[in-house]
Amino acid sequence: MTYSHKGKLITFEGCEGVGKSTQIRLLEKYLTDAGVPCLFTREPGGTPVGERVRELLKDENIEMFCETELLLFEAARLENTRRVIIPALEAGKIVVVDRYIDSTTAYQAFGRGVDKDTVDMLNRYGSAGVKIDLTLFLDALPFANTSRQASDRMEKAGEDFHKRVYEGYKAIDSEEARFVSVPTLEDKTATAEYIIGILKTRKII
Repeated sequence: MTYSHKGKLITFEGCEGVGKSTQIRLLEKYLTDAGVPCLFTREPGGTPVGERVRELLKDENIEMFCETELLLFEAARLENTRRVIIPALEAGKIVVVDRYIDSTTAYQAFGRGVDKDTVDMLNRYGSAGVKIDLTLFLDALPFANTSRQASDRMEKAGEDFHKRVYEGYKAIDSEEARFVSVPTLEDKTATAEYIIGILKTRKII
C-alpha cells in the first residue's frame, strides 16, 4: 500500500566520497533562502534511535552479519519515516533525505549479497509505504570527488564491495523512472545549479 501525502519526497543517493553531502547542503541553503517549506534528514539518523543506530553501523570495531546490518538500517528508517518524514510530508513540505531505500538495495543487496527480494520487502516495511517523488543519483565512482581517507566501517568495506554498490545503483537507475542521474561536475556550484534545474523541470519547486 502506497502512502499518499501533500508534500514531496526527494532522496539523494550515491557512493561514498562523491560529494553528496556538499550538494545537500547547497540545496538546503537554496530552498531556505527561497522561503520554500522544507525539511532535511539523513539515514541512518534523523531521530534519537536512528542516530544511535548510525553510531553502531559506522563503528569499524564491531563485526555483524550482513542480515543484522540490514535490519538495523530498516529499524532506523522506520523511526525516521514515521516520526519525521511523514509528519513533514503531511504538512506539505519538501522533504530531502540523505540516503533512503535505494542505498539499502545498493549496499545490502548488491554490495553485501543479501537476497534482493528480502531487501525489497523490508524496504517497503521500513518506509511505511511512503512514495518517493524524485531520486537524485550522483553518478560517480566511489571516492571520485574526495581526497579524504576512508574513516568508518562502511567506507572501509573494500574496493570490490564499493564497485558492486556502484553497479547496484546503475541497475536501479535503469529500472526506476524517478531516478535522475546527476553528473558530478568539477565545479560544485555548477552541479548544484544542475540539480535545481531538475527540481524545476520536475515541478518540485
